[in-house]
Amino acid sequence: MREELLSVIEKNSRMDLKELAVILGAEEIDVVNELADLEREGIICGYHTLINWEKTSIEKVSALIEVRVTPQRGQGFDNIAERIYKYPEVDAVYLISGGYDLLVSLEGKSLKEVAQFVSDKLSTLESVLSTATHFILKKYKDHGTVISKKNEDEREKIMP
Repeated sequence: MREELLSVIEKNSRMDLKELAVILGAEEIDVVNELADLEREGIICGYHTLINWEKTSIEKVSALIEVRVTPQRGQGFDNIAERIYKYPEVDAVYLISGGYDLLVSLEGKSLKEVAQFVSDKLSTLESVLSTATHFILKKYKDHGTVISKKNEDEREKIMP
């Protein structure tokens, strides 16, 4: 039940417990207990809401920053990753393979605010060697959810 439960709530964490129990073929109390266990074990780390900010009047700029760092002896990348993810602007930090070591996702109110964060806070960290900033211009799909759907032409086609 555990794996199926995680798969279902990953796509819709607001699903009613009764509906969830029916989908899983389990008793509601068993689902509640399993969710509590998953939270206690740190497998479920939080519940989030996906918002299409383009449909609001709130200005937001999202960016992905590739960061190359010097790993610390005995600590690897953990200490520098922790220093970075403690900034409130940072949404996510990932250790990645390839030409860069860390991928940092963050949001700001403007391009200038994001660029200033990178130059004033991120680039000045002792073990940071270089950064490359990529601004997200449009989101098509996020966390498995299609954000920007193609507008279908609803006019009736007339054949000659």
